[in-house]
Amino acid sequence: MNLRGRTALVTGAARRIGRAIAEDLAAAGAHVAIGHHTSVDEAEAVVAGIRARGGTAERFAADLGDPCAVEALAAAVAARLGPVDVLVNNASVFYRTPIDTLGEAEWDAIMTVNLKTPYLLSVTLGRAMRARGAGKIVNLADIAADRPHPGYLPYNVSKAGIVALTRSLARELAPAVQVNCVAPGPVLEAIDATAESTAAVLRRTPLGRLGTAADVAAAVRFLREGSDFVTGTTVVVDGGRALD
Repeated sequence: MNLRGRTALVTGAARRIGRAIAEDLAAAGAHVAIGHHTSVDEAEAVVAGIRARGGTAERFAADLGDPCAVEALAAAVAARLGPVDVLVNNASVFYRTPIDTLGEAEWDAIMTVNLKTPYLLSVTLGRAMRARGAGKIVNLADIAADRPHPGYLPYNVSKAGIVALTRSLARELAPAVQVNCVAPGPVLEAIDATAESTAAVLRRTPLGRLGTAADVAAAVRFLREGSDFVTGTTVVVDGGRALD
């Protein structure tokens, strides 16, 4: 897919991996919708940077913890930038949920943002892509889908669900729309990381270093532009961590 002049929506695009993906899309000529929730200043900085480099970007605030926000977000992006040709479901929440204190409210909150909203966005925008004859959807999972992080039960389940969602959507939306997944491992430090936890991760990662947001963006770039003959697959970006 040639992205020049096409519209791409990236959720959670104000920071970290989402920002790198959005900036990479803009560099390829896409009109990029920067999805965010409360990170207004960061989102504005991403938009300003893309525009300064000659690209096109707009920010769109949406609370993806509210499934009702999906249709409004899709409509707003289409009205301002045109129909979405590329969707990157990157937004997610990640925090410890020890099983002894885990409640239903925490489960629901994590599953809504991490799995239900990507499903709703993918179905809403994927149907429109299929009707137009082309489109790309890339979901962000985690190696935790296969190697669960202790103390993060609903997060782990949500990411396993993203992998299953990717495979199912790839069948449902074929042949017009390709749906794939990227599963990062130790890319950037975790928000709740300590020096000890990071050192432990590095000892168990064959490449011996943390990956970067650019490493993930490069995998997304391949899935959106590198081939139209890849669908339903998951690209793991983890420095070999899953080999342990």
